[in-house]
Amino acid sequence: MSEKKLITIINGPNLNLLGKREPEVYGHLSFEEYLEEVKKKFPDTEIRYVQSNVEGEIINALHEAGFTSQGIVLNPGGYTHTSVAIGDAIAAVPCPVVEVHISNIYGREVFRRISHVSAKAAGVITGLGLKGYELAILFLTGK
Repeated sequence: MSEKKLITIINGPNLNLLGKREPEVYGHLSFEEYLEEVKKKFPDTEIRYVQSNVEGEIINALHEAGFTSQGIVLNPGGYTHTSVAIGDAIAAVPCPVVEVHISNIYGREVFRRISHVSAKAAGVITGLGLKGYELAILFLTGK
């Protein structure tokens, strides 16, 4: 029997408000509710979850998961457009990171079209709603 792959999902600022915050953009489901669904879809994968509104905590989570996980799904939220340090943290770890955005950042305000994360990520999924997390896990697990 093969060992479960470990995938870490890291969500940035305001993603703790999914289901409450702008439901017309982000939907009515909390991330915790969605995460339970995802875990059922990937029974052979251990999925860890971290959410923080604090940039340094996200960097610490990347450092820790980057050396223990087979892959990271990262939604840096608003830090996508401002944090060179998060991009540097991705470059500093050996495991692949897939950047995910629930909304299409390229269809929103002009400042959201700039990402300090994308160039360091293995790939970017944007605008596919919560389904983007599942697609990232499929990629990272090689399924």
